[in-house]
Amino acid sequence: MVSPLQHPRRPDVTSVEIVGGAEAIEVALHPYDDRWPSVYEEHRRRIAAALGDADVRIEHIGSTSVPGLAAKPIVDVVVGVDDVTAEEDYLQPLLDAGYVLRVREPGHRLVRTPSRDAHVHVYQRDDPAIDEYLLLRDHLRSDPQDRALYEGTKRALLERQWSDMNDYADAKTDVIVAIKARARARRDAG
Repeated sequence: MVSPLQHPRRPDVTSVEIVGGAEAIEVALHPYDDRWPSVYEEHRRRIAAALGDADVRIEHIGSTSVPGLAAKPIVDVVVGVDDVTAEEDYLQPLLDAGYVLRVREPGHRLVRTPSRDAHVHVYQRDDPAIDEYLLLRDHLRSDPQDRALYEGTKRALLERQWSDMNDYADAKTDVIVAIKARARARRDAG
């Protein structure tokens, strides 16, 4: 029998839809805030309650999940669902819980709070993107040198003007790829 995780119920979207279009934003790093884990916990409970009995994976990701790391004050959450194409199973419940749809793209949906202080990334449970987020998070939690490199990169990039948050995120890619390569090497050696 083939696992339903390997075969979505329907074809996924084939393009990127950014609901509301590009947004000019002011991005600023804030010192690590000891309240971020409890903000994550509030969202984890809110998401779990909204999705009821659904078997989902919910994790705190991004810079706010790394103690000591300066970050934009936006708590990132990743949710793994059985089938990302089955939006009827999760999207309306998340919207009813107060989140708004921001991005619909192949394999990924993003809802966020109206105040933009929490982003919820929804993927299919077996999507490698989830493991990639956790690899980076766990490595940055345990490696002060790479944590400092990542923070320094973000600070340098924030000296530039960004017309869209996605452009800022894309600009960090090379450093993130290098850090994850070291994280994989360390994980595989240990």
